[in-house]
Amino acid sequence: MASESENGGDMPPAETTDDDSSAPSMEEAEKQATPTEMELVKASDGNAQEIGSSSLPEGLSLNYEEARALLGRLEFQKGNVEAALCVFDGIDLQAAIHRFQPSLADKTPSKKGRPKSESPRSGTENPATLVLEAIYLKSLSLQKLGKSTEAAHQCKSVLDSVESMFQNGPPDIEQKLQETINKSVELLPEAWKQAGSHQEALASYRRALLSQWNLDDECCTRIQKRFAAFLLYSSVEGSPPSSSSLAEGSFVPKNNVEEAILLLMVVLKKWYQGKTHWDPSVMEHLTYALSLCDQPSVLAKNIEEVLPGIYPRTERWYTLALCYYAIGQKEDALNFLRKSLNKHENPNDIMALLLAAKICSEERHLASEGVEYARRAITHAESSDVHVKSVALHFLGSCLAKKSKTVSSDHQRLLLQTETLKSLAESIALDRHNPDLIFDMGVEYAEQRNMNAALRCAKEFIDATGGSVSKGWRLLALVLSAQQRYPEAEVATDAALDETAKWDQGLLLSLKAKLKVAQSSPMEAVEAYRALLALVQAQKNSSGSSKNDAEGQDDSVSEFEIWQGLANLYSSLSIWRDAEICLQKARALKSYSAATMHAEGYMLEAREQNKEALAAYVNAFSIELEHVPSKVAIGALLCKQGPKYLPAARCFLSDALRIEPTNRMAWLHLGKVHRNDGRITDAADCFQAAVMLEESDPVESFRSLS
Repeated sequence: MASESENGGDMPPAETTDDDSSAPSMEEAEKQATPTEMELVKASDGNAQEIGSSSLPEGLSLNYEEARALLGRLEFQKGNVEAALCVFDGIDLQAAIHRFQPSLADKTPSKKGRPKSESPRSGTENPATLVLEAIYLKSLSLQKLGKSTEAAHQCKSVLDSVESMFQNGPPDIEQKLQETINKSVELLPEAWKQAGSHQEALASYRRALLSQWNLDDECCTRIQKRFAAFLLYSSVEGSPPSSSSLAEGSFVPKNNVEEAILLLMVVLKKWYQGKTHWDPSVMEHLTYALSLCDQPSVLAKNIEEVLPGIYPRTERWYTLALCYYAIGQKEDALNFLRKSLNKHENPNDIMALLLAAKICSEERHLASEGVEYARRAITHAESSDVHVKSVALHFLGSCLAKKSKTVSSDHQRLLLQTETLKSLAESIALDRHNPDLIFDMGVEYAEQRNMNAALRCAKEFIDATGGSVSKGWRLLALVLSAQQRYPEAEVATDAALDETAKWDQGLLLSLKAKLKVAQSSPMEAVEAYRALLALVQAQKNSSGSSKNDAEGQDDSVSEFEIWQGLANLYSSLSIWRDAEICLQKARALKSYSAATMHAEGYMLEAREQNKEALAAYVNAFSIELEHVPSKVAIGALLCKQGPKYLPAARCFLSDALRIEPTNRMAWLHLGKVHRNDGRITDAADCFQAAVMLEESDPVESFRSLS
């Protein structure tokens, strides 16, 4: 064997020749080695003979680094990690690379075959490949021994050495060296992660993907998946990659989540192209990432692109239903669930049944279907799963409440309302700490005009949430207003405004304006509307959106609703000029609106332009078939036209009461119709209902809470 001087890498190594006599003897090597190394060499003498006989052609010798690399590899393969580490410690990587670099460029294999000037040692492993593999194995040994930082530094030295040897990028190098590069590129970020050096791990991942390492598709895919998981779950926010390291025109992600999504999309594209194997964890990571970005539509698109046979059909349908429900396409979501819950597919899937019941509970025309889904979920829920059963009972109660508003029979309505309260009570009994159940129970009591029970639920909800949820305060204020306790309702509204962030005060300010109107303080109501309008304008400016949100959001008041409210207020005061101006503002935001048409009809009727008013009411009814104020206004106007119009008036008013049984104006005008038609007893019943409802009529419909 050839050896270095006693100082290790301080002296250049002796050149290796094919003449055995020029190589130092084993005795000389033992004298020059340190005591630990000498013991290791003696202990591994049999192994060295095995290496020499199996790996080397006759007459070929190894230098110092190569001998240690082979001995260390043998120890590592045997599982003697500490012994292998002792052997690897004696290798001077920089000295070896400095010696190998000139010859390596000449010996780089080309795609056409071996170079003509192939050295006699070409039958063995390339010396640089052998040494680099040894350093990689050294870093792996350090990692196994828990020395992750040292392992990372050693692994980094391998990649730095490769870059120094191939400054223009690795050419078509031999397979063994490429395997070492691939393994080192994969190991480095993992070692930094184990060492807790997350910024170094981040830099290593990017170096692995942006440098020219000639990584194969599978290796590159593994790194991309690990990097994406690291970005999503490491809780370390790294700076985005510099644009200088990317190609011109490339997309530069702004944060960890965007970068992770980009990586996962690249992996999916490889799978679509058949360059890598399917990994279900990719879709799991992508689902999480897109959920963080609130992009369910993108997730749905990717799930739909997955080839059949990868996902079970019902699982795919359920996931797509969740995506479409999240973006508001409830009918499409329900269609997927209907397919999944078909008797030939998976009719007893609890989660699909619950989601279907939830969707149906939000739409009156789907309430009957939702009742069936909820009952099936209750039937198939395990007795031990109390939470699932409570949720199913909650949805059952919500669906029954919606269904009760669609039936025409008072008897059926009463039965459904009773069953609604029973289902909600059973759900609360199973989940006493769920404030949403208490809230829904309070709303149901309020709609059934049981104000004392509704008030109790409102207070209980506020206590359960610590007063941090504005809808609880709104329920309390509306119940108090229904009890004609307007000052107390205003106090509750002011308390809610104090507890609510500025951007979330829209609904509360709107409620305060209506309370001012109920207390005959119209000018104060106008001031409340102005404050609300200023809030909406500030929100619009802060969002940087030039598009008017005519529809509004579930938890806010739209600008259209504000102008509409002001128009109604000025109309009630007979300030027609201001009412017209407000209506024009509302029309500019929403050209076709039943509320706007109804307000226009009200102004025309007040000016005794009954024909034009009736046309406006009919237009409102045509825009929104279940617009109750328009039906009531048409019935009231027809009642004034004479006896021959009474049947039509009765039809419109009865239909309005079918939709909204607690509308006191509908009962009042229906009583007038019965009185004019000679049915005094029916008229008396209607007038009595109107009086009772007036005593419990809130300033705003309880339906606005749901």
